[in-house]
Amino acid sequence: MALVSADSRIAELLTELHQLIKQTQVKSQHPPLSDGNTGFDALSCEEERSRSEHNLVNIQKTHERMQTENKISPYYRTKLRGLYTTAKADAEAECNILRKALDKIAEIKSLLEERRIAAKIAGLYNDSEPPRKTMRRGVLMTLLQQSAMTLPLWIGKPGDKPPPLCGAIPASGDYVARPGDKVAARVKAVDGDEQWILAEVVSYSHATNKDHNPGCIQCFLPFVRRYEVDDIDEEGKERHTLSRRRVIPLPQWKANPETDPEALFQKEQLVLALYPQTTCFYRALIHAPPQRPQDDYSVLFEDTSYADGYSPPLNVAQRYVVACKEPKKK
Repeated sequence: MALVSADSRIAELLTELHQLIKQTQVKSQHPPLSDGNTGFDALSCEEERSRSEHNLVNIQKTHERMQTENKISPYYRTKLRGLYTTAKADAEAECNILRKALDKIAEIKSLLEERRIAAKIAGLYNDSEPPRKTMRRGVLMTLLQQSAMTLPLWIGKPGDKPPPLCGAIPASGDYVARPGDKVAARVKAVDGDEQWILAEVVSYSHATNKDHNPGCIQCFLPFVRRYEVDDIDEEGKERHTLSRRRVIPLPQWKANPETDPEALFQKEQLVLALYPQTTCFYRALIHAPPQRPQDDYSVLFEDTSYADGYSPPLNVAQRYVVACKEPKKK
């Protein structure tokens, strides 16, 4: 039933998203109707934008006439005030429509992820179907790349600060990753060494200690917090039970370098970055932060095979770069 309900809601959201795409900007002289419609649904966004662009052209031409006449008359002052008021209203209306559309897209993505997790829990991938074949390496790498590319860009209103898990901003102290969330997880490898891997959260337990073992320090703590995570690399097919300090949530939004540069890691900052074409995180220094929203970080991975101890610059998406709390090697 949950899967059917999710499908129904997704269909509703897609219809609403389609209407938002078709919706025109609200003209300042026409207030919304009581049912929330603007009254201009017959017009296309292209037509409304063309009208807005014509208004901007009028602003430019008015300024040119003022420069030619070398004076600012009351007429031009009044005209410009009206043109700028209309342009501001047009921009705010279009911005509101885009924000609503982005919210719908985010909700659709969340529902799709919830549906995938529900299907996994229900055993639809295990009991009712033959065992899945291990995903080919190339397919997995493509999926990881797509996940990085489709990570939403955080777009705040004027004066808003980027939230936790936007770019380099860490999660809040009480944050708990949800099932299906991707994280960097510190696990023990087959050879006994520890490494940071890309993993998916299965569950989180926040249980009290009822069974007291005098020889166990953990038993004196009021509760135990543990994550269960799956290695994203199906070749491993391993599930790990880890404490919170061994799990780092990945960013949920990309930071915009043009508006929120403070939400990005800076040059020579120590990070954990996903090495290209692998599912493991390694220590690296930021060589250059992104300059545009679609750009990746340029990082230098620690590598003793090079004379200076670092690899040549490699690109890593914002999605797969997190803070490293370990000290920098000298």
